[in-house]
Amino acid sequence: MAGRSPLVGIVMGSASDWEVMREAAKQLDDFSVPYEAKVLSAHRSPDALAEWVERSSAKGVRCFIAGAGGAAHLAGVLAAHTVVPVIGVPMSSALNGLDSLLSTVQMPKGIPVATVAIGASGAINAGLLAVAILATSRPPLRARLQAYRDEMAAEVSRITLDE
Repeated sequence: MAGRSPLVGIVMGSASDWEVMREAAKQLDDFSVPYEAKVLSAHRSPDALAEWVERSSAKGVRCFIAGAGGAAHLAGVLAAHTVVPVIGVPMSSALNGLDSLLSTVQMPKGIPVATVAIGASGAINAGLLAVAILATSRPPLRARLQAYRDEMAAEVSRITLDE
């Protein structure tokens, strides 16, 4: 989202992950939350990742969303470099994403990573979780998130089953 300082940093281990991670970006766009998206690797570019995280935190990023597959160390490495909340999105991989899920959720004590479901539905929830984190200190955003939830509830109540 151009023109405003990003409040959320989205990072992924490879450009091919954008297909899934754009779902998080769409949620942020829907709530007019500015973000910055980058491709950085915990293994291939660890220094660049650390520099970006520190620079982003200093510029006002209040939440990070990290998507990675396989060993999926990206969210954990990111969390090791900041006290800003980190949301991990496990990507589908060789073991249908189970390896990514376990790598993301099994963080050592003291370095938490909030972890969502594998793949696109997880990325959607990561975007919404980032909005919820930001909404704790932004009443207008909180009201928009509540309206979104109310609309979801209304949609469910409109469902009828023909027998």
